Amino acid sequence: MRRQISTVLIPGASAPAGINTIKSLRISDFRGKVLSTDSNNLSAGFYLSDFYEVIPEAEADDYLEVLLNIIDKYSVEVLMPSSGYDIFPFSEYKSKLKKHGVFPIVSDRKILEICRDKISTFNHLNKEFNLPFTTLKPEEIDSFPIIAKPRYGKGSRDVIQVNDEKELQYVSSKYAGMIYQEFLPGDEYTIDVMSDLEGTPIVSVPRVRLQTKSGISTKGKIILDKYLIKESMEIVRKLKIIGPSCIQMKKDKIGDFKLVEINPRLGGGTIFTTLAGANFPKMIIDMVEGKTLETPKISEVTVLRYFEEIVLDERNKINYIGKDLLTSNACRM
Repeated sequence: MRRQISTVLIPGASAPAGINTIKSLRISDFRGKVLSTDSNNLSAGFYLSDFYEVIPEAEADDYLEVLLNIIDKYSVEVLMPSSGYDIFPFSEYKSKLKKHGVFPIVSDRKILEICRDKISTFNHLNKEFNLPFTTLKPEEIDSFPIIAKPRYGKGSRDVIQVNDEKELQYVSSKYAGMIYQEFLPGDEYTIDVMSDLEGTPIVSVPRVRLQTKSGISTKGKIILDKYLIKESMEIVRKLKIIGPSCIQMKKDKIGDFKLVEINPRLGGGTIFTTLAGANFPKMIIDMVEGKTLETPKISEVTVLRYFEEIVLDERNKINYIGKDLLTSNACRM
């Protein structure tokens, strides 16, 4: 096992999870280099990193070849699971990646597929955990309102509330690949869970989502609810998720928590958990370096998020980063 990681790769540099991962490492005692990647050449995370590379999208035929070249070029040692797209090739090619000296922190592909497919999630966990009624068949619905959402969707995108039989007929005829799920009117919670490299959960940090935009928390409060902590850790233990995961739960009409979604990666609200006392990206580095992790002390803080501006000159070189909250020498090698 390595004892000192010098370079990590953080994919998804245009999205909150990737940017949160970079920021979490920057405010930790990590002294290595941060390389960020994304298919968008104007990704904010590029300019918070030491180096960056524009790469093809994860589904592209040349993605793996480009990724391996970048790993070799920068002597990357750890791949962070900060992109819901890149984790799939990370998992599929885990053995090949390890031969290039890099450690992808990601679960087995089978587990990723169970979490991505909401019907598979329901079928695997419904007998042991509290999940909302879920079906692919509109004819099985006998009460309203109901929620229609993409079977393989992410966050709250394309989620439709269906209020009666007429609306159900319209949605089922217009949209393909939808599932139908019990309407949960209560508060929504995200629980960030960190597991070790064998899939054993270490710490769970729940928060109530006070405000969301495009499925990403913009205001949240850490709530150390014992039920959420225990239940989320048991779900992760059941699936043997490696490293970080973020779990979505909502309260039903009588106030009971029900599992909505599992993301086996760092989430868009990773920084909430970091600021509460559990820096998951740094914990990943410590695990790969072989350090013994102690359960961090969590504070019940409230976190408000806001935009930070990055100004580039005509050559796309950094001219100004917000109030200089973060400093970096981002460059493209």
